[in-house]
Amino acid sequence: MEKTDKKTDILKAAEMLFSEFGFEGTSTRQIAKESGANMAMINYYFGSKEGVFLEIMESSISGFKSHLDLINKEQIPAKEKLLKVVDQYASRIFSNIGLHKMMHRELSLTQRPEMFSKIKEAMACNRQVIEKIIEDGIADGTFRQVDVRMSIASIMGTITLIATSPTKVIDIENFDISNKIQAEPLRKRLVVHLQDLIITHLTPQK
Repeated sequence: MEKTDKKTDILKAAEMLFSEFGFEGTSTRQIAKESGANMAMINYYFGSKEGVFLEIMESSISGFKSHLDLINKEQIPAKEKLLKVVDQYASRIFSNIGLHKMMHRELSLTQRPEMFSKIKEAMACNRQVIEKIIEDGIADGTFRQVDVRMSIASIMGTITLIATSPTKVIDIENFDISNKIQAEPLRKRLVVHLQDLIITHLTPQK
C-alpha cells in the first residue's frame, strides 16, 4: 500500500510541477523532492521523466475516454449525447487548465516524437468516439451531412482557445482562469455557446 501511495505522490507532484514549469523546466530531482520520493523510485516506476509525463497524459486522456464511452452507450438521441460531451469536456478542461496547457505545449513541439505520438494516439481514440456519435446522428437523420472532423475541430478548438486565451472573450482585469469561482461563469458561457452552435450547425435544414 505504501508503494502504491508513493507512486501516486510522484504523479501528483510531477503534474503540479509540469503544469507550473513545463516539461523542460521540471527536473526529476524536483519531482523527487516535492513527492518525498527518491530518484530510484522514479526510475523504478516510470523509467524516466518522460515516463512520468506520459503516464500523467495517458491517464488523463484515457480517463475522459471512459466518460465518452458511457455517454455513447446511453439510450438517448445523438444530439443529447453530443451536448453532454461538450459539457463534460469543458468541465474537465476547466478543472485542470495547467494540465491542458501542458499537453498542448507538448503537441506543438517535435522535440520528443515518441511522446508526441503516444499523446496523439490516445487523443485519436477519444476523437473516434465523438466521430461515431456524430456519424450515428447523420445516419438516423438527427444531424445533417457535415464534415465530421471539421465539426469536432471547431468544438474542441474553441474550448482550447478559451481555456488558454480567455482574454479573447472576457475583459475582466486580472482574470484568473485557474480560480474556479472566476472561471465558472466563463465555462457556463462557453458550454451554452457551443451547445447552441452544435444545434444550429447539425440540425437538418427544412
